[in-house]
This record gives sequence, structure tokens and C-alpha cells, in this order.
Amino acid sequence: MCLAAGFCPAMSSLTVLRTRRFRLVLAKQFRRHIVSAVRWARRYMVSIMNEALQLEVGQKVLEVGAGSGWHSATIAEVIAPSSAPRSEWGCVFTVEIVQALAENARKNIMNAGYGDRVRIISGDGSKGYAERAPYDRVVVTAAAPRVPEPLVDQLKPGGIMLIPVGSVSLFQNLLKIKKESDGEIRQKNLCGVAFVPLTGEYGHKF
Repeated sequence: MCLAAGFCPAMSSLTVLRTRRFRLVLAKQFRRHIVSAVRWARRYMVSIMNEALQLEVGQKVLEVGAGSGWHSATIAEVIAPSSAPRSEWGCVFTVEIVQALAENARKNIMNAGYGDRVRIISGDGSKGYAERAPYDRVVVTAAAPRVPEPLVDQLKPGGIMLIPVGSVSLFQNLLKIKKESDGEIRQKNLCGVAFVPLTGEYGHKF
């Protein structure tokens, strides 16, 4: 069976064109399936992280890494639901080190109607956001080489932090850190994960 047009003298130009178009269609479909799978994987991980955070109405949450703003919006839906009085609302403070991402996330948050529940800050999230500390919950959406001390310091007694820790590409673990009322830190490994690397003062160095 002939597979390559260059080795088939009898193959018409129309057949060659159709074959190339078919391969293009297959390639595009494959890319769409990959993109779709990645999106669903991200949504699944967001669900896992939100559940592990044990979110409640009225909490103050620090998010490190804005992405598109979608994760912070899902958190806001729990800690500041539109059905609750504004006086009971919590707030999400998201710190993003990449200026362009921060601006895009801020635009998405405003357009989606979460501007009064989510604050996007441009800065080094590996150092947290001391101006609004302490926080009931801290969630980090990039893998750190180790748990940054400023994030632990900015966590309230009784608070919970979720953070992926590990190398740049492999061997990352999602850690759940609980600060007890007496300040003692307890750590639990939830699962293996794959996140982009955390950058900044307490992030990975390149």
C-alpha cells in the first residue's frame, strides 16, 4: 500500500491534495482533543484544591498565581456567594508576578462580575501579600522548590494552605499545610501533580 505521494507516480494531484487535507484535519482534531483534555484536567484539579481548602463564607483567601482568573472566581463563589449579604462576604487576594497575566486576569474578573470579591495584585506572590495578612486560606497555583516561609507566616492559626512542591518538571506533590491554634505546622501529601514552576524570590531560579 502506498502511503507517501512522492513514491506513487500514479497518484493524482487531487488525491495528494485530499490526503494532505485529511492529515491536516486529523492533526487539528488531535490538537483540539489535547487542549480539551488539558482544560478538563485543570478544572478537575481546581475542584480538588477547592475541596481540600475547606472553604467557608466570609474567609479571606490569598491566591498565588492568577492564571486567567477562573480559579479565584470559583473560590469567590464559595466565600462570597451572591446569595449572602455583602457584610458576610469574604475576599480573594490574587498576586501575579507576570504583569500581562495580571492585567488579563483583572479584565476577566471584572467582565465576569467578580470585581467586588476578587482583587488582582501585580507582584511577587512567593512573598505573599503582607498588606492584607493574615489569611484564612492560602492557595498556590505554581510549584515551589520548598514551602515559602512568608506564606506560612501570613497564614492564620487554624488556617490551611495548599501548595505544589517539587522540581521544575517532575516529582511534584500537592501539600496541605495546617497551622494549628498553637502555631504548630502539620503537613500532608495529597497527591502527585504537575504545575508550572513558581518564580520570584522564593521560587525556582533559572
